[in-house]
Amino acid sequence: MTICVPLTDRALVEVSGEDRVSFLQGLLSQSLENLSPGQARYGALLTPQGRLLFDLFVVGRPEAIWLDVAAARRDDLLTRLKIYRLRARVDIRPLEAGIWTCWPEPPGPGWVPDPRREGLAWRAWGPAAPPAATGSLEDWRARRLAFGVGDAEDFDFDRDYPVELNFDRVGGIDFAKGCFVGQETTSRMKRRGQVKTRLVPIRFEGPPPVRGSEVLKGELRAGEVRSGVDGLALALLRLDRIDGALSVEGRSVSVEAPLPE
Repeated sequence: MTICVPLTDRALVEVSGEDRVSFLQGLLSQSLENLSPGQARYGALLTPQGRLLFDLFVVGRPEAIWLDVAAARRDDLLTRLKIYRLRARVDIRPLEAGIWTCWPEPPGPGWVPDPRREGLAWRAWGPAAPPAATGSLEDWRARRLAFGVGDAEDFDFDRDYPVELNFDRVGGIDFAKGCFVGQETTSRMKRRGQVKTRLVPIRFEGPPPVRGSEVLKGELRAGEVRSGVDGLALALLRLDRIDGALSVEGRSVSVEAPLPE
């Protein structure tokens, strides 16, 4: 059975105008070259120091580009983009349209694969005839956690580095493209193997720990929990402390392998 969920925690920004591609190409971690209408890519806007500011999907449209971002952060994204606009010939505005995800198969035409992991889900933006909702945001959370994929609720914006959050392993960074904001730090961390922490799935008995709960290796701090469902969560963990006996809130924790390269 296909499960469809309206992503009410996401919102859209439309960038139009003749400079839209070059404008965003110089800002985002994802390349916009050859982005065709109906195609979607995953990426980020970073601080100049390389920390994550916004995770987003870049969606090609016939005369525009849509940015799919956490709804609570859309106004901040609009403000940031307008700061960077300068003399670029672009129009930036909020767009009111539905955002949907479904799995394991799309309910009809107009859906594109979620680019973060093969088989994770399908995604659609503002379909003319949206499907009936057959699932909830909690169902979607459980689905992506089972695939080890983080989302906005797993990220500490303006603090975390995208490579720590596996953006390099879910296609969120194009290391071959030209310059983008925060590129130097991001490329250096990847090139020199300076990634000491990663977002990884953990399993335990019972309900998910409170976000921010410490994961311990003995008495040593190994990391902290981000989002979770019963029995499963994502945690930002030190890679040198993921082996052996770990615990959270007094419960035993098993750590699954980080996402593959």
